[in-house]
Amino acid sequence: MEADYDRQNELKALDETKAGVKGLVDGGLSKIPRIFIQDPNRRNKLPISGEKSKLSVPVIDLNGVVEEPNLREKVVEQLRYACENWGFFQVVNHGIEDRVLEEMVRGIGKFHEQESEVKKEWYSRDYGRKVNYNTNFDLYSGSVTNWRDTLTWVMAPTGADRSELPQVCRDIMVDYSTRVMGLGSILFPLISEALGLNPKYLNDMRCNEGLVLFGHYYPACPQPELALGTSDHTDSSFFTVLLQDKLGGLQVLHQNQWVNVPPIQGALVINLGDLLQLISNGKFISVTHRVLASNVGPRISIAGFFRTHLQPENSSRLYGPIKELLSEENPPIYKETTVKDFVAHYYGKGLNGISALEHFKL
Repeated sequence: MEADYDRQNELKALDETKAGVKGLVDGGLSKIPRIFIQDPNRRNKLPISGEKSKLSVPVIDLNGVVEEPNLREKVVEQLRYACENWGFFQVVNHGIEDRVLEEMVRGIGKFHEQESEVKKEWYSRDYGRKVNYNTNFDLYSGSVTNWRDTLTWVMAPTGADRSELPQVCRDIMVDYSTRVMGLGSILFPLISEALGLNPKYLNDMRCNEGLVLFGHYYPACPQPELALGTSDHTDSSFFTVLLQDKLGGLQVLHQNQWVNVPPIQGALVINLGDLLQLISNGKFISVTHRVLASNVGPRISIAGFFRTHLQPENSSRLYGPIKELLSEENPPIYKETTVKDFVAHYYGKGLNGISALEHFKL
């Protein structure tokens, strides 16, 4: 460790520019600052599944799933397999047109590519705000800094006022968010059935009432082999709907190796979050994933987390393992918690590679 390296000061200096990683890149740097250099033992600890590997994240076709009972039964089976074994799957024919997906990616790009002076209006680390932009939500608590900037907005239950959203992408933020809520109304009943429960069960638990979205922007990185776009982590949601552009870079940890999740035209990636693993008592799994840095970019993705945010709405509602899934042979392995307490713990620990669920084990 170099004697003159003061990590906290370097983090503060980056934060105070309010220009994020993109500001560094725009400044023409050829080497990445030390705060972004990942521990090679953590970054390269596990192998990456090769091109010849037959491992691939399941793809589920939702066409006709609402109208046709026979199809629905088949999809529920596919979902059960994906949720028990992968924690990840891609959905096609999900009802959101390609045009909307492409416009959402363009909209996030337009926001991040504005002049820094314009974006500064939204730059904040106050997560009580319903719209904010910054680099690394865990900038000061994380063990390493990720190569990305993020625009965050709360959609539900009490979403950001339209006038609070950046004008450059306001319309598509509202349109896309509304459609993701609609996709949630299809997926939550299917996941309930895959757990062996009444289709309305998770909705009755109000798992579907919150939606917060993150518009990530990963600039091209001059030394991608040293950094990560997002370090290994699990999500704090019930589940996440991820729209990724065509560049790829997302990897999921499966059978002790990293498996690429290649972009499929028109598809959305669904991954289960920690809260669903908690309420399913480990039957369905929230799986570690990461995003590689690349010398090609920007990479743009939009992650929609189904959960409430840090606002106080219904903050006293407790979530614990679902009673119908428990038995003498399958006792609860997690304690009850509120979403607010869970997310506060998650944000406090940062993306340190340790699941937030460890804190909530009995």
